[in-house]
Amino acid sequence: MSIYEQVLTFIHRPEPESFQRLALDVFRHQFKAVGAYRRYCEGRGVDPDAVRIVDDVPAVSNLAFKYADLAIDGAARSAEAAIYLTSGTTQGRERRGRHIVARPEIYRASAIAHLRTMLFPDARRVAILAMHPTADATAESSLAAMISWCIEEFGTRTHLAVASRDRIDVEAATGFLADAEARREPVCILGTTAAFAALFSELRSSGVKLRLAPGSRMMDTGGAKGQAVPMQAPEVIGRAGELLAIAPAMVVNEYGMTELCSQLYDATAFNCPGVSNTQERFKIPPPWLRVTARDPVTLRPMPDGEIGLLTFFDLANVGSVSAVMTEDLGWVERGRVRVLGRANGGEARGCALAIGQFSATEAARRTGVTPERVEAPR
Repeated sequence: MSIYEQVLTFIHRPEPESFQRLALDVFRHQFKAVGAYRRYCEGRGVDPDAVRIVDDVPAVSNLAFKYADLAIDGAARSAEAAIYLTSGTTQGRERRGRHIVARPEIYRASAIAHLRTMLFPDARRVAILAMHPTADATAESSLAAMISWCIEEFGTRTHLAVASRDRIDVEAATGFLADAEARREPVCILGTTAAFAALFSELRSSGVKLRLAPGSRMMDTGGAKGQAVPMQAPEVIGRAGELLAIAPAMVVNEYGMTELCSQLYDATAFNCPGVSNTQERFKIPPPWLRVTARDPVTLRPMPDGEIGLLTFFDLANVGSVSAVMTEDLGWVERGRVRVLGRANGGEARGCALAIGQFSATEAARRTGVTPERVEAPR
């Protein structure tokens, strides 16, 4: 089988004992096929044949996707590839990163498989309200693609998308939910935190409290753009219960990013039997996504339960770069992930160095000047 077929097979039938072997095969494939990544690794003096464990695979910062096309050579010109852009809200839209996904069917398989585990473990089709644009409206959004696939895979014929690039039709959303309440039909609501804040504000200002049918659920993808005071995840859970009668265990926060084809979701009593609703929430990655917390200075993996920069190896990124480091702090323990928030510049020196190495390597390629090899931090 090709490396792509091997990854798809793993997603459909995960075998944890074979993850390490497959991850190293994916890394060696990317070293050969992704020119920008190969130059980055060579700049760090990395011999792919000498890498024996996945934790030693060189990770690029998620910000590196702003500087180069981190995908198999030629993928950007392929009619089969999908190109997803980051929001650009941090560094300006002119510096938007882009993730070239050479095989979108692998992204779809990853997204659907973990959604089935974490948001639809009851194998139930429900009405779906999308409070984020779908793929037909924003083809460059990886979240829009995932929402469209979710509707196709888990929705009934009763579904509605109420967001465009520029606005959310909150009145249409409340009307859809009121109709579902009248029919006693469970609803799944998909959207960003900012979209939910707008919905809750509309319900409160109009004095409306809905009681959606049992089995209703909500996927909060984060994202506070447009909120003067960003609403926190516990507030989303509380207001969903107060204004929509959605049980706390049915409100599931998602952690994802354009640069990864896999996502993590809250563990709750709904999707993880035995988890208490009173526990502090942690997130669960799929079996094809390895998460480590790294020391911000040395970039070495931290022991279980200790805080570091969250770093991922995503098999579903097989056509781009699987080892991605973020600016987010968190801890990992027995496969559970706790996301604590963005590191400040002083804490993320290791991440900054990784960007410096990558930028220097790409600049050298463009100018023809070979820089001195930059040592990885010790």
